[in-house]
Amino acid sequence: MTDTHAAEPSLYQIMGLVRIVILDPEGRATLEYEARPEMCHSGGVVQGGFVTGWIDAAMAHAVIARHGKGFVPMSLELKVSFFAPARPGLVIAEGWVERAGKRTNFYEGHLKAPDGTVLAKATSTILLVDTERVVAASKAATQ
Repeated sequence: MTDTHAAEPSLYQIMGLVRIVILDPEGRATLEYEARPEMCHSGGVVQGGFVTGWIDAAMAHAVIARHGKGFVPMSLELKVSFFAPARPGLVIAEGWVERAGKRTNFYEGHLKAPDGTVLAKATSTILLVDTERVVAASKAATQ
């Protein structure tokens, strides 16, 4: 049996990750992405799902930086406000802890243009779930 997923690009590649700039154990992360023309809809504006995904990923990386890889950050709620259009080119996603509980955490984040213009902001309620539990559930669901 061959692995049909072996040739598929990673999520990082699909989302256009350029580099992870900061993973601060205090609960902060900064990631750079390359917004590509194929991510745009009319008028050369990046589709909102990519913008949301970039900020969500920054917040998830901030969770992992703070809590380690023993937990998977699961979004319970995610709210995004869009202020200006993201265009093709470099964008910077930042996420940080607003309040951390034992299992339920509150994070915030934003997406900025290289000149510092805030393009979108987000808040997220994140549940910390044991990684082994998530992996086991995933295996069970795909068998």
